[in-house]
Amino acid sequence: MIHEPNDGKRVSSVKTSFKILRCLQEMNGATLTEIADTLGLHKSTAYVHLATLLDERLVVREENEYHVGLMFLNFGSKARSNRTIYDKIKPKMHRLASETGERVQFMIEEHGRGIYVHRVRGETGIKASNRIGVCRYLHSSAAGKAILAQYDRDDVDKIIQRWGLPEQTQSTITEPDKLYDQLDQVQEQGYAINKEEHIEGLWAIGAPVTDRHGNVLGSLSVSGPRQRIDDGKKVSDLRDQLLGIINETELDIRN
Repeated sequence: MIHEPNDGKRVSSVKTSFKILRCLQEMNGATLTEIADTLGLHKSTAYVHLATLLDERLVVREENEYHVGLMFLNFGSKARSNRTIYDKIKPKMHRLASETGERVQFMIEEHGRGIYVHRVRGETGIKASNRIGVCRYLHSSAAGKAILAQYDRDDVDKIIQRWGLPEQTQSTITEPDKLYDQLDQVQEQGYAINKEEHIEGLWAIGAPVTDRHGNVLGSLSVSGPRQRIDDGKKVSDLRDQLLGIINETELDIRN
């Protein structure tokens, strides 16, 4: 888990630039007026930030609309490749997806949120609703709970304090005590299960990937429709296949 500096020093203009970038992302492009109105900025302020972002090739302009630039694709690809676990886990994910026929994904935690950095869809796997790189709440996914179960209670508390436990379906855990009980169970059994806690009808099984010192590198999960997974033998088979792949990966890392 990454701990952020707490000296209180921040650059407000940088924060404004990133608010504009997030606005462009969420709105799938916007005009200067739309950006200023949405963020409560003076047009002149928004214009200066956009002009700077254009100079740095972080945004592009198409007629009167601004969009997030493809430079971020370079940043994201570099950030992902810097994680040595990525190259080791990627081929094994393809094998797991082929063997199970389901969707397989690898999540990494940053700043108390989960980010899927790679996803493979098996022959019968369902399509993902979110693209790679989108932040997810950790408490509502099998992969996220698998990560949280490896953290100290104080670190989990900090994540809850910062992000809360938002309800995403009727099955989402929204009470800290219930989450802690489930995390204890995950730690004991070595894997987590998500039963429609993020998306109605979707189940998943996830487990952590650790290095030789026990540090969490991320978590791997397999997901599919409830009607295919809601069966004792199916859960058991997927669990064994998942843990087998993770064991291979951890051996590769440690050797």
